[in-house]
Amino acid sequence: MEASNRTTPHPSTFILLGIPGLEAAHVWFSIPFCSVYILSLLGNGLLLAVIKTELSLHEPMYLFLSMLALADLVISTTTMPKTLCIFWFRDRDIHINACLAQIFLVHSLTTMESGFMLAMAFDRYVAICNPLRHSAILTNRAIAKIGLGVVMRGAVLLGPHPFLLKWLPYCRTNVISHTYCEFMVLVKLACADTTVMSAYSLAVSFLAGGLDFILIVLSYILILRAVFRLPSKETRRKSLGTCSSHVCVMLVFYTPAIFTYFSHRFGHVAPHIHILIANIYLLFPPMMNPIIYGVRTPGIRQRALHILGIKSA
Repeated sequence: MEASNRTTPHPSTFILLGIPGLEAAHVWFSIPFCSVYILSLLGNGLLLAVIKTELSLHEPMYLFLSMLALADLVISTTTMPKTLCIFWFRDRDIHINACLAQIFLVHSLTTMESGFMLAMAFDRYVAICNPLRHSAILTNRAIAKIGLGVVMRGAVLLGPHPFLLKWLPYCRTNVISHTYCEFMVLVKLACADTTVMSAYSLAVSFLAGGLDFILIVLSYILILRAVFRLPSKETRRKSLGTCSSHVCVMLVFYTPAIFTYFSHRFGHVAPHIHILIANIYLLFPPMMNPIIYGVRTPGIRQRALHILGIKSA
């Protein structure tokens, strides 16, 4: 379908352009995109299998990690198959309902991922600052309630987004300069006053990711204060070592997330750079999370090698 600059106020179909200005290189972009996607599926699938079969990993930290891995699988699958169709087959059409479903899943799942990382930070805080009560505080029942609360928060906060976008008039164009549908991209296409909607999105972003990030930073300030009060250097090293994987995962997740958020609302970034960063935000963390924990956690690494039939050195 040819992209047009005129459309009905409520189009049934949008047109995803992929990476504008770099259409000739779409096939080349598909190689790293597809490779990272496959690695994400394999890595997170293996991580889930390891945590399920290894009884020693049935601890709060790894149960929250399995929730994060499941969210990673869904979020990468929400966008990447359509992106690859654009790159390989120039299949750019996307029905408005599929577009709105993408928006809901992408934003709700990233909110859930942020919540799971906060839960993991809380687990580290209790384990280091109040170790004697760790098992009493983070029981299986408490873990299930926290996980359900994180999922419900993401669904409730982001649930209104598709309905708000559904009835906006898009009388300028139905062309989306992106590889997948994003909330702010559609808001900018609308020919109506979207001030209230943008303010709502800003408030949701702060109540979810922003507040989570602040609480995670505060928890690690308390953790560091407790660690540096320990008398033994070896004990301090081991305590910090248990947090290092989580810190790496947070940096991988929040760095592109913060860049994407601010470039949408306040920045003037070249469109192709913004689109590439937005894709990295959805693809890179799901690939890196199992690698980080696999490399830094002996229990996960050894069990993964056993499942793959590889003898550890």
